[in-house]
Amino acid sequence: MARDNDPMPQSFEYDVLIIGSGAAGLTVALNLPEHLRVCVVSKADISSGATLWAQGGIAAVLDDQDSTENHITDTLNAGAGLCHEDAVRFTVEHGRESIDWLIDSGVDFTRDDDAQYHLTREGGHSHRRIIHAADATGHAVSTTLTSQAQARPNIELMSGRVAVDLITNRKLALPGNRCVGAYILNLKDNHVELFRARFTVIATGGASKAYRYTTNPDGASGDGIAMAWRAGCRVANMEFNQFHPTCLYHPHAKSFLITEAVRGEGGLLKLPDGSRFMDRFDERGELAPRDIVARAIDHEMKRLGADHLLLDISHKPADFIKHHFPTIYEKCLGFGIDITREPIPVVPAAHYTCGGIMSDERARTDINQLYVVGEAAFTGLHGANRMASNSLLECLVYGRAAAADIARREADIPSPPQAPDWDESQVRDSDEDVVISHNWDELRHFMWDYVGIVRTTKRLQRAKHRVDLLSAEIGEFYSNYRVTNDLLELRNLVTVSDLIICSALQRRESRGLHYTLDYPGLLNEARDTVLVPTTYRTLSP
Repeated sequence: MARDNDPMPQSFEYDVLIIGSGAAGLTVALNLPEHLRVCVVSKADISSGATLWAQGGIAAVLDDQDSTENHITDTLNAGAGLCHEDAVRFTVEHGRESIDWLIDSGVDFTRDDDAQYHLTREGGHSHRRIIHAADATGHAVSTTLTSQAQARPNIELMSGRVAVDLITNRKLALPGNRCVGAYILNLKDNHVELFRARFTVIATGGASKAYRYTTNPDGASGDGIAMAWRAGCRVANMEFNQFHPTCLYHPHAKSFLITEAVRGEGGLLKLPDGSRFMDRFDERGELAPRDIVARAIDHEMKRLGADHLLLDISHKPADFIKHHFPTIYEKCLGFGIDITREPIPVVPAAHYTCGGIMSDERARTDINQLYVVGEAAFTGLHGANRMASNSLLECLVYGRAAAADIARREADIPSPPQAPDWDESQVRDSDEDVVISHNWDELRHFMWDYVGIVRTTKRLQRAKHRVDLLSAEIGEFYSNYRVTNDLLELRNLVTVSDLIICSALQRRESRGLHYTLDYPGLLNEARDTVLVPTTYRTLSP
């Protein structure tokens, strides 16, 4: 029920509504024609998404000794037979122009002694092709693009807003299969606002917050994937959750990732006794793809009963370490770990959602005028395992593709229809927030224990039983109480966790990031796991 003296919720109309302010969302915004009115909404600060925390860099063919075919082959190999070759080729072939756009936008990438851009190498890559800004590439990209967006008069940046649900013609009982905006919670006054738009872009990132241990920021709760699923979009390959092999293990270090570039520059993984072990698991050793390295670390930790293993680069010169990894050096030093003299304690952590909302090479979804870019999308690029530093590349390439498609079509798309304001007349403030916090903890614990790096059918079935109970409980809670950020994130995480579990139960083999003890071998044919809502439409022409 309405509270006395509550302000009236606002409504807005734009040409393009972009939900998410990381590299994907800002790339779309900055590549749109400047006569379009654009709004970018963000949960927290505009530059608070996963992009900000990306350390390693962006993979692209920038060296004469490299080639697009090499990058394509490496990506296909890492993807364990499930990459869509057309998507891989499209992404790689548009890599250099995307990097050039970032450079033109002002991103200051690291140069070597002869003033050439320094390229590093990471797991799965056959050549040095990772362009970076020291070990804080995401920070450089995020702050630069945010500054560019702030300077554009046609772009409005709104922070402190959480998307609740998409608005479609179907929800408005209108003909056609069109997205016309979204309901969005304003965290400043806790009212839901109406945002109508001719085009809507989901750029909300992944869902690694479903797991107890993650390298992701707090906002990675799968909001866009869950909203699109509820609206009628197909999702694919949600069972492929990438666990980054090396997250800093320290009681006071929250979600701090140790970039793959540390291993690319010679860092060695070691057991507590100081001995190496990766050569027993893969001939590429520390430079094997992430799924192999994460499973190896998980195996050795369980075998030894260890709570962490070690990543050692102290054999390199101290000046080299401080120059290439200044952020990691300072962060670890703050916890009493001098990485120029001693190894870094590390554990695997949930890092990247390889599946997502199905889209084409123009970033279009199953619903007209609804686009998806970045980690929330399933483009076919990553297959069963994302290769290091292909993620920011995907954000750039598909962000620019989405903007180009909107520019091509915008003259033909009419204004969005009228839509009702959010109705909160039948709900009340919750006096049972302990239910949300308890359910939140339960979800993240059983997802880590049952749907983690190594799975079994019995574990997945137990997880499915628990997620069904949580879904019913949260559905009742959502229907009766005023929405809050915690409730919305929990609702979305339960939806996405259910999608992950259902996808994992359907895959009766071990491929890439999905490893199950019940089906350790590969099937002869590699197939995507596609989940279909009750009703959906095919991609628009």
